[in-house]
Amino acid sequence: MTDKILILDFGSQYTQLIARVVREANVYCEIIPFNKAASVDFDSKLKGIILSGSPFSVNDENAPTIDLTTLAGHVPVLGVCYGAQLTAKLYGGIVSKSNKREYGRANFTIIRGDDLLENLPINSQVWMSHSDTIKALPPGFTLLGTTDSIPVAAFRSGEAPHPIYGLQFHPEVYHSTEGKTLINNFLVRICGCAQDWTAEHFITDTVAALKEKLGNSKVVMGLSGGVDSTVAATLIHRAIGENLYGIFVDNGVLRKNEFEEVLEVYKQLGLNVKGIDAKEHFYEKLAGKFDPEEKRKAIGGGFIEIFEREAHQITGIEYLGQGTIYPDVIESAAVHGPSVTIKSHHNVGGLPETMKLKLVEPLRALFKDEVRKIGAELGIPAEILNRHPFPGPGLGIRILGDITPDKVRLLQDADLIYTDCLKRFGLYDSVWQAGTILLPVKSVGVMGDERTYEFTVALRAVTSVDGMTADWAHLPYEFLATVSNEIINQVRGINRVVYDISSKPPATIEWE
Repeated sequence: MTDKILILDFGSQYTQLIARVVREANVYCEIIPFNKAASVDFDSKLKGIILSGSPFSVNDENAPTIDLTTLAGHVPVLGVCYGAQLTAKLYGGIVSKSNKREYGRANFTIIRGDDLLENLPINSQVWMSHSDTIKALPPGFTLLGTTDSIPVAAFRSGEAPHPIYGLQFHPEVYHSTEGKTLINNFLVRICGCAQDWTAEHFITDTVAALKEKLGNSKVVMGLSGGVDSTVAATLIHRAIGENLYGIFVDNGVLRKNEFEEVLEVYKQLGLNVKGIDAKEHFYEKLAGKFDPEEKRKAIGGGFIEIFEREAHQITGIEYLGQGTIYPDVIESAAVHGPSVTIKSHHNVGGLPETMKLKLVEPLRALFKDEVRKIGAELGIPAEILNRHPFPGPGLGIRILGDITPDKVRLLQDADLIYTDCLKRFGLYDSVWQAGTILLPVKSVGVMGDERTYEFTVALRAVTSVDGMTADWAHLPYEFLATVSNEIINQVRGINRVVYDISSKPPATIEWE
């Protein structure tokens, strides 16, 4: 087992960013809600604890808190923003409202050297996001750095039994220019982490653990052709071989040729996957449905029906494999409790309890970018690893209004042209997600000497890191002109192409 850092989440929007920076330093970490701190297992692999920020004030009546003395008695602790203020207050310092809310860039100045600040320049840019300020440090604590606007920007406790550090700024965000160096110092210099959390290490450990857990058991898994399910299936297959039974369903709203292409990739990977052509089943369930949520439920319900039918044909199944990744796990264990509403297109997670299967989720410790690194190490083709995110209901929520086989064909043809052009122009990898939307709008056009009255499609392309926020991609005019011409000339039934220049927020990435 590798060294581990624990991150206590007090509800900050940046908590996952802390975890990502730690993971990028090749150190394994886990996020748990602050109210689970009392159950922390202080084994030999736990090397340190990081306290996240929070939307709360430490002086709020119901402010989240912990028994910090117990934690610090075992390992070094780093408090970030709220975590630093909470540390100061719990040890007898003074934290009070700032004269103004401090948000944005600030200049951090080191006034006392320390291992935490090793290799940092005397002055560097940091990112602030707080409304309280530490006015006085607790007795025995040492000031390490300030900014122009606040007296305490970094501090530490005494040596015994373990150091406690506090940072009023957010080192995990991009705008803190030396943030990664600072966090790396905490991980290596302060906590002594080995930095051996690598893709190769993960694969070796995970396959060994799966072999031990599963033995000769059979596992069934619903595959989508996406990154997560493909990587998860490949890991399980390495552990149990043909005892993994994959089911890949063509729901009628996949991208053009996707069903055949994905099955071919699975064949190349040696996976035991059965492809089910269920297009007509889904078209029947979708007939006459206009509301986006009704369409989602029809597609999700249809998948469950097909999956359950096929799974029951395999005897002796004990486990259900899933491509659950760490952001899903974090959300379900959030500070304020699990999400009230689960998106209806996350249909594998909604399989009937009557199936009575145990779960196996080999990726539940990984972020999306880590899944791709594991996939590359496993030899999964780039066309799977680097493909854009695709919604669970597929083209079903990119056809506005009712869904018919003819509309699906129109959209598939137009979308394939769009995707091929992105690749041809070298733009595909610089866009986080792109897709074509068929609008319930017809307009007049002229082709040759003929008047046309045909559909309009909207092109959507965004840049993003994780999909939580997104900006519309500033694609070149020459590219857009080429795509428009090719779609209109090659797809009979479409005579107008528009480009969506909305960002998220206020818009969403998908239209439905």
